[in-house]
Amino acid sequence: MKNCFRLLLILLLLGPAARAATVDTVAIPSAAMQRTYKAAVAVPASYAKNKKARYPVLYLLHGAYGHFADWSSKTPDKTLIHRLADQYNLIIVMPEGETFSFYLDSPVNPGSQFETYITKDVIEAIDQRYRTVARKEGRVISGLSMGGHGALYLSGRHPELFAAAGSMSGALDMSITNRKLNPQEAQQRQSLFNPILGPETPAPSPYSANSVVNMADKLYTNGLPLIIDCGVDDFLIEINREVHRRLVYNHTPHDYTERPGAHTWEYWQNALPYHLVFFQKMLDAGGVTVK
Repeated sequence: MKNCFRLLLILLLLGPAARAATVDTVAIPSAAMQRTYKAAVAVPASYAKNKKARYPVLYLLHGAYGHFADWSSKTPDKTLIHRLADQYNLIIVMPEGETFSFYLDSPVNPGSQFETYITKDVIEAIDQRYRTVARKEGRVISGLSMGGHGALYLSGRHPELFAAAGSMSGALDMSITNRKLNPQEAQQRQSLFNPILGPETPAPSPYSANSVVNMADKLYTNGLPLIIDCGVDDFLIEINREVHRRLVYNHTPHDYTERPGAHTWEYWQNALPYHLVFFQKMLDAGGVTVK
C-alpha cells in the first residue's frame, strides 16, 4: 500500500512537468548560404494527443548579438516559452538570425541571406516536420530589437506568408546619416552594418530602403494586423514613436503601446504575452486555433 501511495505521489508531482510543452532543437539547412543552422521549436503538450490537429505557428526572432536559443534561455522565467505554447496551443519556432543580419538578404555578403532563409527554408522545413497550418492564416511573427525589425520587415515584404506581425523594442531604422551620432558611435555602427549593406551612400541608399521606418506605405498596402511596443526607457523609443506616427498618418491600423521598461529581458518577458493575446485574436479569426 505504501509503495502504491508513493507511486501515486510521484505521478502527481511529475504530472504537470510531463504535460508541459517540449522544446526541440532542429537543424535547418540554408540553400542560399550553403550552411545549416539550428532552430529551437516549442511544441505544446497537446500536440502528441491531438494526432489529427494542425497547429498554428509563431515565428519568434532574437535580437542582435544573439542566437536561436535566446528566447528559451535568457528570459528570467525559463518556463515562459513552454507555458505560452501550452496556453495558446501553438508551435513557437525560434530560428537562427546570426548576430547581426537584420533578417535581410545582404546585397554585399552572400553568406548573410536571412530573408530567404526564414521565408523559404525555415518555413518549409517546419511545415514538413510538424503538423502545422501551412498557410498564412496559421502563421504569425514577432521579435525583439533586431528581431522586431526582422518581423515587420519580413511580413512587410512577404504578406502572403503571415496573418499578423509584431515588434518589441524594434531597431526599426538602420540608417546612419540621419542620426546625430558622435564619430565613435558612427564608426561603431558602420563596422556593424557595412558587412551586410556596404558603405552608406546618398539616395537611393540600401540602408533607407531596408529600414522598417520607411516601409509605412507598404505596411498600409499589405493590411496585416500589427502590434508594436517599446519601453519608455529604451534607447530605441524615439524610432518606435516615429514608426507609430507614420502609421497613424497613413491610417495603417496597428496596436501601439509604450510601457515602463528598457532594452532588457525583463521587458521582453513581460511584452511577449501581450503579443500572444493579440495574435490569438487573429488566429481565431482565421479559424485555425486548436481548442
